[in-house]
Order: sequence, then C-alpha cells, then structure tokens
Amino acid sequence: MSAAPVSRTAADTILTGARVRTLDPTRPLAEAVAIKDGRIAAVGEERDVRDWRGAATEVVDLAGATLTPGLVDGHSHPVWGVEMATGVDLSACRDLDGLRTALAEAARALPPGGWLTAWGLDHNVFAGAPVHRDLIEDALGGAPAVIRLYDGHSALASGRALEAAGITGPREFVQRASVVCDADGRPTGHLVEHAAMDLLTPVVPSPPAGARRARLLGLLNEMAANGLTGAHVMDMESADVPELLAAIEADGELPVRLRLAPWCMPGIEKDGLDHLIELQRLAGRHWRVGGVKFFMDGTVEGGTAWLEHADCHGQGTEAFWPDPAAYTHAVHHLARAGVRTATHAIGDAAVRHVLDTVELLGDDRIGARHRHRIEHIETVPGEQLPRFARLGVAASMQPTHTAYTRADHTDAWSRRVGEERAGRAWRCRDLRDAGAVLVLGSDWPIAHHDPRQVLATARLRRPAGEPDVAPVTPGQALTGLMALEGCTSHAALAVGEESEAGRIAPGFRADLTALAVDPVTAPADELGAAPVRLTMTGGHLTHRGEN
Repeated sequence: MSAAPVSRTAADTILTGARVRTLDPTRPLAEAVAIKDGRIAAVGEERDVRDWRGAATEVVDLAGATLTPGLVDGHSHPVWGVEMATGVDLSACRDLDGLRTALAEAARALPPGGWLTAWGLDHNVFAGAPVHRDLIEDALGGAPAVIRLYDGHSALASGRALEAAGITGPREFVQRASVVCDADGRPTGHLVEHAAMDLLTPVVPSPPAGARRARLLGLLNEMAANGLTGAHVMDMESADVPELLAAIEADGELPVRLRLAPWCMPGIEKDGLDHLIELQRLAGRHWRVGGVKFFMDGTVEGGTAWLEHADCHGQGTEAFWPDPAAYTHAVHHLARAGVRTATHAIGDAAVRHVLDTVELLGDDRIGARHRHRIEHIETVPGEQLPRFARLGVAASMQPTHTAYTRADHTDAWSRRVGEERAGRAWRCRDLRDAGAVLVLGSDWPIAHHDPRQVLATARLRRPAGEPDVAPVTPGQALTGLMALEGCTSHAALAVGEESEAGRIAPGFRADLTALAVDPVTAPADELGAAPVRLTMTGGHLTHRGEN
C-alpha cells in the first residue's frame, strides 16, 4: 500500500523547533513537520512548512525535542494483559519470604469468600526449588488464590482454587500443557501452559465489561504518555475484542494504533483456518486484524521451550504442537491466502522448525518477504542466523526480558539451558548484523510497556538506571539507531507497512513521538527516563508533556 497523497491546503498541525529524525534516507534530518488529515503533509526546514499555516492550524513548538516516527511496541498484549495483570503485582518479590509477606497482606485485605489474584511472579523467587502450593498455603489464610508467573505461560493455584475448579490430578491436552503433580499424583498447583491455566477460568471471578473497557483505555493512555503510537498485539483473547475496540472508537479515538493477530492452536481444522482468514477483514480507524499468532513452544523456565537438546531437568525436547507437521500445514494454508504469521519460538529447535516451514513454501514465499516472523528467539545457534534474511523472516525480540536473567548465569533461565546456550542469549546484534529485520517490543505485561526502557535496554543489555547490574551478553547490544529502527522502520517492514509508516515523509501516517533527548545519541541511561514531549497517532495528539 502506497502512502496517500496530501492535498495542498492549510495543515491541521505544524510541529516546529524540533530535531526531526525522519529515518527517511532521502532526508534524514529536518526541523519542522506539517500534518493534515492524519498524514504528513510536508517535512523540512521552518520555511518549508510556512505556507501550510492557516487560521485554524495549531502550531506546536517542540523547543529542541527530538521528533521521531511514532514508537511501536512490536509485541504486546494490551487487551489480554488487562485481564492477566489483575490483583497483586508481585514483580518486586525477590525471595520466598517476600512473596509470602505480600500474599499474607493481600489475603488479609480480602472480603469474606474473596479470591486472591496476583501476577508478575519471577521464577527466581523459588531459588531452584519446584513451584509448589505448599510453599504459600499458610500465607493465604485459606483463601483461594491464582498467581500468574511472569512468563504468562504458567500459574500457581492454591488448594482451594484447585478444588473449586475440580482439578484433582493430571489431565490430557491437545496441546503441550500439564497439571503438574507430585509422586503421589497430587496436583502441586503448578499449571503449565494455556490449556492447563484455562481450567481455572470458569471459577475465577472476572471483572465486569465496563471495568474491562475502562482499564484498557487507561492502559492505552498510559502507553501513549510513554511515547507509544502503536502496538503489534499478539493475541485476540476473545471473540468480542473487535466489538470492544469498535465501541471505543464510536466514542472517540484509540490512543494507540493496534494490529491484532488471533491465536492458532493445535487441533485446528480447515474450517478454523478459513475463519482466521476471514477475520483479517476486520478493521477500524486505529485498529485492524492483521496476521495470525502461533506457538511452536512455551518457555525455558516452564520446561516447555523446544530445544535441540534437553535442558538440565531432561525437559524441553517436545514442540507445543504435538505434531509439528500440522503446524507447518497450518502456516502454509494461511500463507497461500496471503495471511501474515507470527510464531512464538524461544528454543533453538522451535526457531529451526519455523524457518524450515517458511523455506518449504518455496515459490509461495517469493515476493512475500517479512510475511512471516518469529517471536522471542531467546537462544539460537549461529548457523540459523543467516536464514532470517535469506528467507525474509523478521525477528521480533524483547530486550527487557534480559532482566529475568543474570550475567553470571545463576538465574533459573540460564541454569535450565546451560552455559553454552545461555552464552548466546537474545542475539539481537547478531541478527541485525546478519541482515535480518529486527522488531523490538516489550511483551507487556511480561515486561513493562515503556518504549524508552526497550530502547535503552537494547543498548545497555541491562535495565536503564541500574549501572551496578552486569549486562547480559553485552556483545549483543544495538546501536542507538538500530534500536530506534526496531521500534519504527523495522516494525513497519515486519507488517508490510513500510510505504506508509516507520518514517517521517510526505504521505506517511502522522504517527509521531517527541522525546526530550535524542534517542540515537543520548546516553542510554538518560534515555530510559527521558520526558515525552508529545505523542501523536493518526494526527491526533494523544499526549502532550511540558517543555
């Protein structure tokens, strides 16, 4: 799709006094931008936009801020996340004592018969011990409790919660999932992967529809305030999401542009695949269904990442799809209908199989570069790296996930995969150097959605503002420009929007972010907390900070 032409009449908005990083190779830098009807009308020096001023034109002086194409989160779960990230935030817990204290305080505040829900729990809290409800039961005071671990692929349920859901022993699932049980067949409370966690859905109280809508709007406004103009949403967690987004747009504008990829799970038949194809037609002003999300494996910490060689517990040698050939068939069916696919693949075997699947498309992938992408890619051997560029497969990675690992490999992730694989963790720079399109994101609520943190961590390989933390595989650090491209031009390439998004050029969408510092040259620690001066999506000001 080509950028739409803009007629020469008065602009709606003119942004001046900025250092404009256009990411347009024909004009990399500018100082003013004119916007009309949601598109860029003119880019250049102050004199180049002077004639676009009219009586109703709003002129915004950015007072030296750096204006970039709108920052995009390349992997996010805003709608599903507002339901998953409910209750007590346990992300600050560092050990079992801290966890038990937080749960006890929350349990005391519950109304009679109330459920305790929590999220964001780091596997490292268990210090290598099995995840087990016996470690927390006495802190709950008898309350039914469901605690989501940070990875979004596992949960810990209390005895009362298991009883309410009728979970008394192991279960069989169509996809790779498990109700973990002890040697006597008694459920430990550890539920691994979505199908197992879904057993609790009928009994865990859910918020009313109005609260869901309000929380989503609040989250999207917060995202805009942090500089985000768009997000690649890697789910469509329920069938009513299009209706929800359409209802919001009936009352106003979505603060963040959303591109949704509904899930395709094992066991799907042709009718289900054809339904996913039909869903691609759904769209609003600032949202659309665009692609399909697959899972080729789970997580390292949960023992469900698909690895070429078993992890330290002898796990990780099975794919999420019990028949990987069925995954390949499903991807090919969608690809031949022109549907983009994104596949969660963390382990090296999972990454290899996705690349093999795309390669097997043969002539069907010619002219369809970046129609397929791989999400996460936490560990991959060097021989697989050149295949991304050769096959036109985009890499989608989340730099802030390195916060769950440690440079000395004493964390749960590193211990699971072992020294050799931990030494090739999150190979962002190697993929860029191999010519791959590299999209950056947060995977919110797995990590915070703030794009400044994503940009900074991509350069630092540690959290911004924490210089005492040793960086994880520091050789994989990106340059400031590479990181910015990962949230702008490469994000557009990965979804086929490079002719209308990801650059500041005439005819392109007016999705723009202005930061108080230059994200390319400013120290990364400074960038992580830099004020956001302005955020604009489709020509609408969604956030305006102080100069």
